[in-house]
Amino acid sequence: MKIAVIAPTEIPARRANTLQVMKMTQALALLGNEVRLAAPKKWPGAKEASPEHQNLVSETASDRTWNGLACHYGLHHEFPITWLPAVSWLRRYDFSFFAVAWARRWGAELIYTRLPQAAAGASRMRSKTVFEIHDLPQGRFGISAFRNFLAGRGAYRLVAITQALANDLSKAFGSPASPPFTIVAPDGVDLDRFTDLPAPSQARLALAQDKSTGLAQSLNPEQFTAGYTGHLYAGRGMPLLLDFAELLPDVTFLIVGGEPQDVERLRSEANVRRLQNILLTGFVPNAELPRYQAACDVLLMPYQHRVAASSGGDISRYLSPMKLFEYLACGRAIISSDLPVLQEVLNPRNAILLPCDDVDAWVQALRNLQNDSQFRERLAAQARQDSSSYTWEARAVKIFGETPAISGSGKG
Repeated sequence: MKIAVIAPTEIPARRANTLQVMKMTQALALLGNEVRLAAPKKWPGAKEASPEHQNLVSETASDRTWNGLACHYGLHHEFPITWLPAVSWLRRYDFSFFAVAWARRWGAELIYTRLPQAAAGASRMRSKTVFEIHDLPQGRFGISAFRNFLAGRGAYRLVAITQALANDLSKAFGSPASPPFTIVAPDGVDLDRFTDLPAPSQARLALAQDKSTGLAQSLNPEQFTAGYTGHLYAGRGMPLLLDFAELLPDVTFLIVGGEPQDVERLRSEANVRRLQNILLTGFVPNAELPRYQAACDVLLMPYQHRVAASSGGDISRYLSPMKLFEYLACGRAIISSDLPVLQEVLNPRNAILLPCDDVDAWVQALRNLQNDSQFRERLAAQARQDSSSYTWEARAVKIFGETPAISGSGKG
């Protein structure tokens, strides 16, 4: 099937939504579809992005070669990408118009997007459209775009990232709450990238011996290590990690990711508290991420009651973090905040779930895992087993079906 994927923002970039779009495009191609991706770029002569936005753009933003993209996003199957012009103050409406027109000229049998403006335009133009949504529509424009998608003759399928979101969309907008039109599909993982990982101590030794990591003088291969990977935005639990480090001086806390200003802020706070067991790497390309996660005995998700996205909005009610599925695939014990939405995937068999603000409980759980290797290994084995249900290809099949041929109307 010919599927046109319309990205919501610039590629390459460090935003999680671009990683997810690239992974899904690859999965659709691997399933035998003919897939093309469209992504926005600045008009020639347009003003540079604000410093805040530039921090979200890849340092290799000028490298749109496949090798550069494959490293940045951890890809292994090439697919064609078209960059179409966009002006920031037009709120992606210009890009959406160009992208839908591009897809129709190509003869796309289906348009798949996370961009509300594109979903609305494609559906209104009767192009078969799959719209993936990660939050309730916000503001006058967001709500209007969602309603236009639902009202259009092309609305084929609505993909909600969590059941909580699907339920709230149905209550707020009257969208069908169940298949075939509405599909609940959490994020996914490339299992192949997490096979044959070394034991934690061996992975730490490899990182310490690799001069490019900058960890040669600081990472002790023999010391019990708890890790966190991802952005350091508000609500991700960074203050808690500092508390844990202070109370557990014999445990290394390896924090991988974050924008430069966030990394420096956290490093300064750690220095003020004289914490020697906090290691910050900054941004790591997705292709390199599994070996950092493998270097941890325990992986942490200390999300708070409010969790900021790159836009600053609160995503705690609906989040489905990609790190969750990477953690499962890595085969390491997981300690996570017990947010209701995370319990759509996690349970007491594959993770330890704790109140997000109970420092003592987290410290005790870390001590228990440090001292009980059998318990740690049981959690890790179950996590790895459960990850097999969350591959990107399995997600694509859930949304689009078993074969490249798709027919009929999702809304019935």
